[in-house]
Amino acid sequence: MKYKTYILTLSVFVMVFLPAHAQNFSNPSLILQTVDVSPNEFNKVSRDATITKLDNTHSGSWQITIENKLLYANPNGSAIVRFYDANTPNKFIEVAMDSPSDRRLWIGIQLPDEGYIPITHVDKDGWSDDTKIILAYNDDQGVSISNGKRVVVTNLNLKGFSVNAYSVYGMEESTDPPAINSGKFTFDILSGDVSKNPFHYFPFYVSGAAAALVGILLLIKKRS
Repeated sequence: MKYKTYILTLSVFVMVFLPAHAQNFSNPSLILQTVDVSPNEFNKVSRDATITKLDNTHSGSWQITIENKLLYANPNGSAIVRFYDANTPNKFIEVAMDSPSDRRLWIGIQLPDEGYIPITHVDKDGWSDDTKIILAYNDDQGVSISNGKRVVVTNLNLKGFSVNAYSVYGMEESTDPPAINSGKFTFDILSGDVSKNPFHYFPFYVSGAAAALVGILLLIKKRS
């Protein structure tokens, strides 16, 4: 019972304190863009994917939140999104979500000198349409990625990665059946200079602290 009390106290603090005080703070450097990707865009191979520029370049500190509610048409199809660096040609982060037959998640990066590098993969239940994939970056700590259940990439150093474009695809060969039938694929990208108002990032810190607290309490309970 005392574990639940700790968590409840933290939750109440977040719900009461943040709405009451957030309006007293502002950060003119904050940029937020929401992108809805057409399902048909995934019915392409990588070489035919269209690179789309974002409205702004997101640098310094940024967070991308991906929500995948696509209806897959092919058990071998995927929903793959690439986020491109504004400063270095042919440098990108790739996040791939295979069909619900296994919900495999895999992540890779493309670097100009090294080429394509696989970073991690989760072969079963790596993503869910009930949770969101989050990529968080700052210049000091690099990129960390969560699949909504756990962190799958931690502090990947990409040396000043600024996002200014994306592309999507989902087929391996042009002769394959379409990967996606319908549905919705959305991502939000938020960036800003945290030094101008750290309070705006406070919810992210609280979410991380809450997750850590739950893990610690479960560990204590298991040992006891």
